[in-house]
Amino acid sequence: MDRGVTNIEARISDEAGGWRLDRALADAVPTMSRERLKVLIASGAVSDEAGALARDPSRKALAGSIFTVAVPAPTPAHNEAQDIALDIVFEDDHLIVIDKQPGLVVHPAAGNLDGTLVNALLHHCAGRLSGIGGVARPGIVHRIDKDTSGLMVAAKTDRAHEGLAKQFHDHSIDRRYKAIVTGRPVPAAGTIDAPLARSPANRKKIAIQPHGKRAVTHYTTLERLKEAALVECRLETGRTHQVRVHMASIGNPLIGDPTYGRTKPVHRPLLETLDFRRQALHAARLGFIHPVESKPMAFDSEMPADMQELFDRLYG
Repeated sequence: MDRGVTNIEARISDEAGGWRLDRALADAVPTMSRERLKVLIASGAVSDEAGALARDPSRKALAGSIFTVAVPAPTPAHNEAQDIALDIVFEDDHLIVIDKQPGLVVHPAAGNLDGTLVNALLHHCAGRLSGIGGVARPGIVHRIDKDTSGLMVAAKTDRAHEGLAKQFHDHSIDRRYKAIVTGRPVPAAGTIDAPLARSPANRKKIAIQPHGKRAVTHYTTLERLKEAALVECRLETGRTHQVRVHMASIGNPLIGDPTYGRTKPVHRPLLETLDFRRQALHAARLGFIHPVESKPMAFDSEMPADMQELFDRLYG
């Protein structure tokens, strides 16, 4: 037997009898996505009880029949695994929820080829990633800006990646941010429905554009502060820089935002004293349906020390 291959025995349930083979196998092997199984079937990695290869993913599966799925070992990811401290909120065989510290980039890219959340997850999950599309890597289904803190979920299996990605695509994820903004929003609560796209004047910035993707933010003022406010922003959609651009668009940019904000003179001494050099934004709540176990999950995170201190000084 090839030591690089894991043989998984899959029994077709009574309910799955008559389904397409790829769908029935996905039901029998919950850690693997239907797309991944479709590829394995087509590549000759699935055989029936007689040892005959099943190469047609659309063939009807018989209830009670048993198939063997020969899963090759995941190909190592190109990124380097690095021992970077992570605040793990929840973890099981399918996914991991972390409370990201400010300053940590999520994904390697030009200018940040290592020292990222992906590098950290490759180290933390070493040997426990079943492979996303056959590659041993964490499934990143959403991102948080480098200097934003808070809750993120990543997939460890194909099935979890597919299920989480669908929920983000359908905008069914409960995502709520806490932000400290300049001034006090008027009205104190409301909805910002303004499409977003790359700014034609500066490709590094996002701007409200008529041709952009639909973006909706529901905001509520939680506390009135000194020429500022603590607001909760619930995302109906999840676009790049959505909270930052939307709050700036109504005249209440995030305090400390170097891209979309302008620090008020009254706040400058405080930010200098606290050495607060990031947007005051924290992903405080994350809720979703477990993509494999189908149970609702919700996580809450308190503001990190730097943002809490800023709040305290503006509140007192």
